[in-house]
Amino acid sequence: MNAMIEVRGVTKRFGDFTAVDKVSLNVAEGEFLTLLGPSGCGKTTLLRMLSGFETPTEGTLIIGGEDVTHLAPYRRNVNQVFQSYALFPHMSVAENIGFGLRMQKVAPAETARRVSEVIELVALKGFEERKPHQLSGGQRQRVALARAIVPRPKVLLLDEPLSALDAKLRQQMQLELKRLQKHLGMTFVFVTHDQEEALTMSDRIAVFNRGRIEQIGSATEIYHKPCTAFVADFIGEANLLDAELVARNGSTVRIRVEGGLELTVALAQWPADSDRALVSIRPEKVLVSKARIDAENVFQARVAEELFQGVLDRLFLKTEAGTSLTAVVANESAILDAIHAGDRVWCGLHIDDLIVVKST
Repeated sequence: MNAMIEVRGVTKRFGDFTAVDKVSLNVAEGEFLTLLGPSGCGKTTLLRMLSGFETPTEGTLIIGGEDVTHLAPYRRNVNQVFQSYALFPHMSVAENIGFGLRMQKVAPAETARRVSEVIELVALKGFEERKPHQLSGGQRQRVALARAIVPRPKVLLLDEPLSALDAKLRQQMQLELKRLQKHLGMTFVFVTHDQEEALTMSDRIAVFNRGRIEQIGSATEIYHKPCTAFVADFIGEANLLDAELVARNGSTVRIRVEGGLELTVALAQWPADSDRALVSIRPEKVLVSKARIDAENVFQARVAEELFQGVLDRLFLKTEAGTSLTAVVANESAILDAIHAGDRVWCGLHIDDLIVVKST
């Protein structure tokens, strides 16, 4: 698929501070790419460079085959949706949505037709004459989206547009936004620090840390095959354990993790040139039972602490060897043989669920 956006070796410095550091990535036409990372990691700065509100210190930005590195924002075929919505309070819904078309001097009849079309698309039929203060947060967000897409830009840039919404409405808008993007076939670049939001909506995710991309890939790749300790810990949760090589056994290696527990890892996971590495284990991948478990790695542990989290229980385990692990299991407190603090349990880990990651 053709690249709609090409970011080539882009750096942005503010005085002595480097906000974006030699970032390169391509965004395919019609792709939903999310820039994910903590506050101050550089994701919004990159978005602002794509929109034209910031100019790169170094590097090149290509949008739709055109070099836009030094092009003014109004000359780029992109639009942006802001966290604050930025609606005109004195204008109606229809007037807000059609504002960009009027600035482009689109004929009134064509403006009315396209505004009506997009109002239907974002489910605001019947709200055309209302002012922003007469709308809910979700409705105002739909107006902001409609205003951004009605000029039919090549790229839509979204800067944490759902962060002001409550949790339930936010989940609803995530699904609506993904549906809208697929319907339009438009290229979306979405900025968020919310991991669940990124996993729910994205075709691919670029995980930022300290101005650089730590990993880029599909939601499944990012979650199940993190490359670094930062990605493993930032996307979801992970047990991160220092490990040393004990023995190589054909297609597997035997390792000893901190605390003394020995485990078997796939040879392909282990670095060929090192006797030490960092291993990531997702808490939900730790199998826990009062009966012995069938898995490549089986060991016993004591439940040091149990934390009730509604549909889930978080178990803090201490193995007989002295290794500490966190496990997440379905809450079965109503069952007579449910697992509770103080219980001795069997634990299992499938070999594919031990992922060796880089420490930085």
